Amino acid sequence: MSSDPPETTELQAFVSVVESGSVASAARELNVPRATISRRLARLEERLEVRLLHRTTRKQGLTDAGEELFRHARSILAAVSEAEDAMRHRDGTPRGLLRVSLPPGDAMPPRLITDFLAEHPEVQVEVELTTRYVDLVAEGFDVALRAGSTPLEPGLIARRLRTTRSSVWASPRYLEAHGTPTTPANLAQHTCILGFAKGVRPVTHWPLIDGGQVRVTGRLVTNDLRTITHACAQGLGLAMLPDAFTTNLGATDLVRVLEDSVGACGHMSIVYTEREFMPAAVRAFVDHLVRWHDTFVP
Repeated sequence: MSSDPPETTELQAFVSVVESGSVASAARELNVPRATISRRLARLEERLEVRLLHRTTRKQGLTDAGEELFRHARSILAAVSEAEDAMRHRDGTPRGLLRVSLPPGDAMPPRLITDFLAEHPEVQVEVELTTRYVDLVAEGFDVALRAGSTPLEPGLIARRLRTTRSSVWASPRYLEAHGTPTTPANLAQHTCILGFAKGVRPVTHWPLIDGGQVRVTGRLVTNDLRTITHACAQGLGLAMLPDAFTTNLGATDLVRVLEDSVGACGHMSIVYTEREFMPAAVRAFVDHLVRWHDTFVP
């Protein structure tokens, strides 16, 4: 019989059912009878006074409440596992599961991860490549790499890597066909290639250097910087791009416009959750990112 508190065993049962796909699979995974899993789920729903799963004879699915609890429960159980692991292994060796959010594209070469795995054979890594600002605490991520100057959510720590600048860029082909904007107000007459704010919603404004914003519109919206850069080089519009990114891609024919009035400075930072005892795997990965940045980023 499990010695874990009832609340923990109920959460374990719930998470296992969701991840394995069925009560039967969860029972095999946890090595308990199916009836035990069903009772734990029923107790959990009764205690929380919500239905967590839609159950039919053929399939099951999460309710909205179940989706929310699953995100939190997975994070809670991971924290419990980390605490137990820290007590069992106090030699400082990085081990266990590490969940990481990184931006897609050439900014994060595969070698960054493979070198870390080779150096730390007892660590398992889950990497999500996204421009979305993930909720580290709610979604159970350990580390994220972020660009920008948005204030941190409570419970997070940021270790700054470098200052970044973004400017408006254009191809000579576009400027020859449509003219060169000389003031932010001119952008109303131009086609812009747009990204997503925090990787979630389409950008509708670009920042002004002296504060404020200017409205922009365009035909293409994408969260892929390579696509934005390529479209800009093909003369499809003006683009707000990190200066270093255009250099890394070899987009040498692009030229800055409005460089004294439109643009932004931000920071590339490693973000991780604030904990009393940082897991050795998290500390090792943060240090690895810093070394990689110092070695490979110009």
